[in-house]
Amino acid sequence: MRRDGGTADDKPWTFLTNHARVLIVIARNPHTRLRDIADTIGITERAAQTIVNDLEEAGYIDRTKVGRRNHYSVDPTRPFRHPADADHRVEGLLTLFTDHDDKDSSEAPAGEQAVSE
Repeated sequence: MRRDGGTADDKPWTFLTNHARVLIVIARNPHTRLRDIADTIGITERAAQTIVNDLEEAGYIDRTKVGRRNHYSVDPTRPFRHPADADHRVEGLLTLFTDHDDKDSSEAPAGEQAVSE
């Protein structure tokens, strides 16, 4: 408890940046739209576009036009950008946050086919 009666949980910080969150959303669904990325993360569509551009310029994602939509592919071999973390690949982060998606779809009840996006 803090002196003002609030808790430390009142602070708005999180462990993941919006860039990490966008990368995770794209890894989960490579056909996702910018609008859906923005809604999922709670940012504007413009901010989502800026982050997607950053990730593409840095080589973390590749964007391919398929009809009128974009298809994204993630390069999990890219290192984290911060020098203190640069000896780790983003693959670990993606596995941590997308692995449960694979388990959920593989644990579908008998007779029901799991749907992955």
